[in-house]
Amino acid sequence: MSPSPSSHPEPRLYWEDFPAGQVREFGGLEVTRDAVLAFARDFDPQPFHLDDAAAESSLFGRLAASGWHTCALAMRMMCDAYLNQSASLGSPGVENLKWVKPVYPGDRLWVRLTILEARPMASRPGVGLVKSHWDVKNQHGEIVLTMDGWGIFARRPAAATTASPAVD
Repeated sequence: MSPSPSSHPEPRLYWEDFPAGQVREFGGLEVTRDAVLAFARDFDPQPFHLDDAAAESSLFGRLAASGWHTCALAMRMMCDAYLNQSASLGSPGVENLKWVKPVYPGDRLWVRLTILEARPMASRPGVGLVKSHWDVKNQHGEIVLTMDGWGIFARRPAAATTASPAVD
C-alpha cells in the first residue's frame, strides 16, 4: 500500500531547480532475471522475454528485458533520485523514445538526464515546464534507451508571485 499524500514531506525541489543545461546522473539499478520474467508475464509476454530457448533463436541471442520494462526501471530511478522529493505535477508525455540496445538480466542501469528547456507557463504562474533528455546506460556505458520528455513542476511559492516572461 502506498503512503497517503499527506505523509509525503514538503518538496525540496521546484521548477527553479531544473535550469536548461543542467545534467544529473543517478541510478545503479540491477536488472534481475526474476524481474525480467515477472514483467514479461504481466505486460509483454513475447517468447524472447519469457523463454531461454526462444530468446536464443531471436535477434537478442538470450533472454532480454522488455523495452517497456526498461522504461519502467528508468522511471523508478527518476523517482528515487529526485521526483519523489520534488514538486512534480506529472507529465504531458515523452517524445523520441528509442530502445537502442537490449537489456539483459545482470545488467546495471543508470540514467544521465539533461535539461533541454525550462519555462514558466503564462496561463498558470505557479507552474513551470521542463523538457529533458534521458540516456539510460548499462554498466559498460552503452546507451540502451533514449527519450525526451516533459515534466510539469510547481514553482517556488515566492517565485510564482513575481512577474517573469512566460509562454504556453
